[in-house]
Amino acid sequence: MKPLVIDLATLGELREAVGDEFAFELVDTFMEETPGIISEMRTALATADADGYRRAAHSLKSNGKTFGALGFADLARNAELEGFVGDSAINERVIDAIDAAYAVAAAELKGLPRG
Repeated sequence: MKPLVIDLATLGELREAVGDEFAFELVDTFMEETPGIISEMRTALATADADGYRRAAHSLKSNGKTFGALGFADLARNAELEGFVGDSAINERVIDAIDAAYAVAAAELKGLPRG
């Protein structure tokens, strides 16, 4: 059995705080909005918008932490703190890694029992 990428204790705290139904509404919103935020990072990189890149990375980090996607959140945190590096190909790989980590986290979140 492979290890979970979602920290169930973190997600459990959210479920206790707001209730199962609302917690999973928030999870669904996270899954719907995250691809767009990742796209914002790509656009910010393409247009050399360092502030937009950091804001998008910050949003991803915060959202990932909220839902227990801690590895995903760590990647976004690093992108937020490091910002642009000299080679845009490096930044593209960073965004690709965030996108891949999101896909794994989203698949796991979708598979969790609700309610």
